[in-house]
Amino acid sequence: MKLGLDIGYSRAQMALPIDRILKAEELGFDSIWTAESYGSDAFSPLAYIAALTRRIRLGTGVAQLAARTPANCAMTAQTIEELAGRGRMIVGLGVSGPQVVEGWYGQPWGKPATRMRDYVEILRKIWRRKEPVTHDGREIRLPYTGEGGTGLGKSLKSILHGNPDIGVMLGTSMPLTIRMAGEIADGWLSMHVTPRSLAPKLKLLEEGLARRTDGRTMERFEVVGMGRVVLTDDVRGVIDKAKPAIALYVGGMGAKDVNFHKDAMVERGYGDVADRIQELYLANHKEEAAAAVPDEYIDEATIIGSETRMAERYRVWADAGFTLLRCNDPSAETMDVLARIARKD
Repeated sequence: MKLGLDIGYSRAQMALPIDRILKAEELGFDSIWTAESYGSDAFSPLAYIAALTRRIRLGTGVAQLAARTPANCAMTAQTIEELAGRGRMIVGLGVSGPQVVEGWYGQPWGKPATRMRDYVEILRKIWRRKEPVTHDGREIRLPYTGEGGTGLGKSLKSILHGNPDIGVMLGTSMPLTIRMAGEIADGWLSMHVTPRSLAPKLKLLEEGLARRTDGRTMERFEVVGMGRVVLTDDVRGVIDKAKPAIALYVGGMGAKDVNFHKDAMVERGYGDVADRIQELYLANHKEEAAAAVPDEYIDEATIIGSETRMAERYRVWADAGFTLLRCNDPSAETMDVLARIARKD
């Protein structure tokens, strides 16, 4: 199982953990992962990081579909790829919730699964430059011929002769879209998925892979996990510190009836707990909501503890079927230990 450093998106002030990014490359980490919500974007930091590194892969985890057109996404990705050196860029794609899509980007929620399929097809067409790009999709059409158009749109081919095989991974959570990741992508970016809950997802990916015509199998498909990794002698303390953020996402993120984080907790077998956390959080009882998060819910989704305990947990994740672990904001000391564990494995 390979290692990735997940640096997420910026908070109030823009800052990149450059020391740890350089350390990740030195230790042999596979990749750096950024994100975006409604502040800093996912691509710009990767261009900066590309200038400071030589080989580590650069992934968006995830770039939001609503943030840019597929043509703009293709242009940005291939520009960074050419500047960084081919084989380094990974375009991880996903959707945000309707509150962000409609409230921040000013776009209709529409049919995100259908849009994602159109989006990926257009990326591939642009990068491969076989002909001027046309696409008659159910959600996206090129050239545009809809309301307000002039009728003068022209099919175009990328001026830049970039890498035709930039990697695409999908960050999805529903059965339909997990299966679609197996069918059309190079890998799957999981969220809220643990070793205990991975097996049914792998089955969906296999079903999608069976539909392909390019010969790709699970052996050449990346299954990316995400979790917090902490070297500590105080497992209880780390778990307790994680609870408020989980309460925020499960209880207060998104709309009451459309909350992917709560849905994920339900799917992992904590339905009654998820309902209680949301009830408490929306009633502004945030401390009680955090206290309601079960210890095991956090522990099974993380690799925390002594080096011995971390090695045991690492093996559980690898044996489950994850091929890459995105480590969320580990300390430099934790990175040293984790790299040592990975080399021994």
